[in-house]
Amino acid sequence: MAASKRRARQSPDERRKQLIGIGLEMLTTRPLHQITIDDVAERANISRSLLFHYFPTKRDYYAEVVRAASRRLLRATRGEGETIDDLVAGFLSFIERRHEPYIALFRSAGTDDWVHEIFRDTRAALTDQALTALDIDEPSELVRAAVGAWLAYAEELALEWAQHHTGSREQIHALLTGALDHIVRTAR
Repeated sequence: MAASKRRARQSPDERRKQLIGIGLEMLTTRPLHQITIDDVAERANISRSLLFHYFPTKRDYYAEVVRAASRRLLRATRGEGETIDDLVAGFLSFIERRHEPYIALFRSAGTDDWVHEIFRDTRAALTDQALTALDIDEPSELVRAAVGAWLAYAEELALEWAQHHTGSREQIHALLTGALDHIVRTAR
């Protein structure tokens, strides 16, 4: 008689992390709206109802996956140091590896308001990281707005580079750091 296969019991935090990790993994191959709760539950070897024990609604689950993706981006931009060069290098590496899911998640025309809210929070955190890297403790509203606008430019240029190999990494890096330097000097 074959021994029955028993599932290892996980703590609630471990199970939540596992489920979010599955969502993040699936997000690398398909848009968020194509990740089904049934697929996630099956991959985790749990029932659909158990997944809803950890995340009350499908939207709650999706929101946690999107927040986890945003945290990954923020960690990547911190890099090994806290300079603008580190931030730009981390951003380019992140976009290079994950440009398709990034586009599917944050730039889809039908993206829900809650995704836009998480994206705005992420953009604000990236702005704070850039200001810290620039050693600007108390930026004026204009400087903060200019750095936020630079992030939109950085995103567009990085996505163009990652998708179409427009220019070299070194050229894109130099364009981004040079533009930020000019923007901040002008805004001050």
